[in-house]
Amino acid sequence: MSDKVRCGWVPLNKPTYVKYHDEEWGVPVLDDQKMFEFLILESFQAGLSWEIVLNKRDNFRKAFANFDFNQVALFGEDKIQELLQDKGIVRNQLKIRAAINNAQRYLEIIEEFGSFCKYFWGFSNGKPLENQFKILDDIPASTELSTTIAKDLKVRGFKFMGTTVVYAHMQAVGMVNDHLEECFRYTEV
Repeated sequence: MSDKVRCGWVPLNKPTYVKYHDEEWGVPVLDDQKMFEFLILESFQAGLSWEIVLNKRDNFRKAFANFDFNQVALFGEDKIQELLQDKGIVRNQLKIRAAINNAQRYLEIIEEFGSFCKYFWGFSNGKPLENQFKILDDIPASTELSTTIAKDLKVRGFKFMGTTVVYAHMQAVGMVNDHLEECFRYTEV
């Protein structure tokens, strides 16, 4: 594990983080359910550390019907109250309600575009954007493109999807390759 050079944000003493970095972060996601999973996790991460959400990921998976957007879109008030009592997730009422709202908006985009991935990847012409960052300080918190996507999502009724959250989502699902050039994953993704 330690013989490989990784991005500087990866704490090597935290296996969950290392696994996430090495196997998922920055890998292009073309599956609507996986894309929805990242969308939910990123929206709950807003204002918190990624570590909190990453450590609760399995709990989120159980609480949000294995990230099945069709089921989440149908969650009603009883389910919201149940989720507010679930100590395994981030119990923020606004974020829980936003997740359900976003699942409903997600279905609208699928109806319009055929898939959410097709819609989302349309912003980058279906291709990952290759960045060439040498140090962590070079990586932006948001970009003009993340602002454009965030504005479009807002018009479509999404919540907790500001430009910084959208950029983190773009990184997670591989729309941008923000692995540092020296990281062993940079050329792999």
